[in-house]
Amino acid sequence: MDPIVHLAQKPLKAQYKADPARAVVTDHARTCGTSTTDPFRSRVEPMDGCGVVVPIGTHAAVGGPHDAPTPGDMLCAALAACQDSAVRMVANLLGIELTHLEVRVTATADVRGAMAMDAAVPVGFQSITCEVRYAVADGVSPDQLEKLQSAAERCCVVQQTLKSPPAVKTSFVPGARGAP
Repeated sequence: MDPIVHLAQKPLKAQYKADPARAVVTDHARTCGTSTTDPFRSRVEPMDGCGVVVPIGTHAAVGGPHDAPTPGDMLCAALAACQDSAVRMVANLLGIELTHLEVRVTATADVRGAMAMDAAVPVGFQSITCEVRYAVADGVSPDQLEKLQSAAERCCVVQQTLKSPPAVKTSFVPGARGAP
């Protein structure tokens, strides 16, 4: 019997082979319902129209109350979720039964850069570690484990994006004064 991931991907692979343009996807996120008077809190909808709104806070290290996940926490969450998904999907494709899986991501930044205190300190995370703790059912060979690990790392879109970042363009679109 084919693994569930293979069954789900087989028709997609055929479509993408016939028409590579169909393989291009665009994800979205937006802030919404954010107070313009609170400099420390906002809300983000991580997928247009999904109905899920996540409160976002500002880290205490830059003066915020850190009473909700920060953008850095969300970046860590995106990497953890993507790596978790990649491990589960690759394990399924390889016929490996996972008995435990936990992904922990840690990112470290020197906030003096973000606070414009020292031009020599870069703005952003200086290091990110992704630790995948897992266990598998008896009978999985070391070769299968190596295939699982290398394929799961290679297939993690967020990790590969962080390793080779795309160009990011920001545009500021002013509205009429007082208009949303």
